[in-house]
Amino acid sequence: MFSLKNKKAVVTGAGSGIGQAIAVLLAQQGAEVYVIEISEEGSMETVSIIQKEGNIAHAYSCDVSDHRKVRQTFDGIGAFDILINNAGIAHVGTVEQTTEEDFDLIMEVNVKGTYNCLHAALPHLKHAGGGVIVNMTSIAALVGIPERFAYSASKGAVRSMTMSVAKDYLGENIRCNSISPARIHTPFVDGFVNKNYPGEQSKILEKLALSQPIGRMGKAAEVAALALYLCADESAFITGCDYPIDGGFTTLNN
Repeated sequence: MFSLKNKKAVVTGAGSGIGQAIAVLLAQQGAEVYVIEISEEGSMETVSIIQKEGNIAHAYSCDVSDHRKVRQTFDGIGAFDILINNAGIAHVGTVEQTTEEDFDLIMEVNVKGTYNCLHAALPHLKHAGGGVIVNMTSIAALVGIPERFAYSASKGAVRSMTMSVAKDYLGENIRCNSISPARIHTPFVDGFVNKNYPGEQSKILEKLALSQPIGRMGKAAEVAALALYLCADESAFITGCDYPIDGGFTTLNN
């Protein structure tokens, strides 16, 4: 089950965390993976992990907010079967604490970046005879999260784009779904906590863990497993859906 043999998969933001976990798992399941990351060092790290396991991967350095660069990158890859739109950035702040520059940057990367990749990918997916798109959203698109004004807005837009693409490309044999994680324990989380809460890391990490009713943060590998299912033929009857993976956050936090 869940074989991706003879499939080609593009994963953005795959230099670390969730993106890296997805890229590695798709490769383990037989896909030839194209790792897209703004940092060349990050993309090469993920490719190295995949290749050490005897699987196939290629590294590309690309800023997803750059429309022309995204087009050039995807045209260089050619026809493929799977797109994982994972690249994104976070921001903490209420609307009053969010500067115009903050807001523009979040929209450039999270919203325009997803649009750029969709716009560049769809001709290639159509040329391949169909395919699968998985967009990474967030529980911030589903419920109110304190001090996540711009981030929530951006992920709400990505969720809406998911439904639109699913509707528009039904006839092209292209499925489009999204995943909405809660807090996932990644190097980004550790870095954020270390930077903003020096000396209080253990306390803050415990607080983040307990904010999920299940009592812990999620693992990148768990998100990757869900992405694999949505990419595989076993989910062929699923499109236009959003999947919270949140330890009960959106339904049990009452």
